[in-house]
Amino acid sequence: MKSIRIHAFNGPAVIEEVPVPAFAADQMLVRIQASALNPLDIGLLTGWAAQFFPITFPYVLGSDFAGVIERVGASVEGFKPGDAVIVWADPLTGGGLSEYAAVPASHCVPLPSALTPVEGAAIPTAGSTAWHGLFSVGHLKAGETVLIHGAAGGVGMFAVQFAKKAGARVLATASGDGVDLSRSLGADEVVDYKQQDFAQVFSGVDLVFDLVGGETQARSYSVIKQGGRLVTPVSPPDEATAKAHGVSATMMYVKPYASQLGDVVHAVVQDGLKVVFDTSVPFAAFGEAIERQKSRHARGKIVITQV
Repeated sequence: MKSIRIHAFNGPAVIEEVPVPAFAADQMLVRIQASALNPLDIGLLTGWAAQFFPITFPYVLGSDFAGVIERVGASVEGFKPGDAVIVWADPLTGGGLSEYAAVPASHCVPLPSALTPVEGAAIPTAGSTAWHGLFSVGHLKAGETVLIHGAAGGVGMFAVQFAKKAGARVLATASGDGVDLSRSLGADEVVDYKQQDFAQVFSGVDLVFDLVGGETQARSYSVIKQGGRLVTPVSPPDEATAKAHGVSATMMYVKPYASQLGDVVHAVVQDGLKVVFDTSVPFAAFGEAIERQKSRHARGKIVITQV
């Protein structure tokens, strides 16, 4: 089978012929139909994640994918060959940019008939980060105001829709055509951060969901009301600055838990959320997808397909 692997940090990703993986009693062999890229994939490819992600080489990129079960291990229950599934693999093992992957059944959820494999692959990391950032960590409630930075990206496009469906007033920052995209997804007000200073436009925000970090995060404290919250998955907040503004600031992480993913997938289907794609390329053109992910200008998700 073909796999896209790296042999060292800062080394090239290449397509290689490797054996179909063996699978344990609690695992399943999945024929992969679509895989979505995440910023972490670029971090592993370029090496900035080396200090906190001790991966083993050669390493197959990709932790978010969808496909069809080929075989199941002896102790697997609830799945059978032929079932369509969404997989949220452990990033330490990866495996998504390949023709087949051996994955624990506990990292899989059924792919609903309402979703294509491409849509399913786009959900795990981005959708879960948006859902848990807003609700599990950010405690967003109906009637509150949330400001989402990076609203046109892979996580942002889910966050805008989840927040709007929850009854929040949704403010957003984006740039270029991302402004119109954010509005189309439900944002009530959008600032083009290249044209305006959001800190001069927005105020009285209950929750900032920061998907950008850096200077954007630093300037966000001034728009949050006393007792408000800032949540971010991208860079640790400055606790002293947050305290000085009378707000809380939390760095969040998401891990591959099937129960969480199942809730997020259900919400996507139940609420009729749009899964927005920036780029979808065939397996052989994976380099185009990686370069687009590196640019940090994607509008929605970047997916590599095998169907």
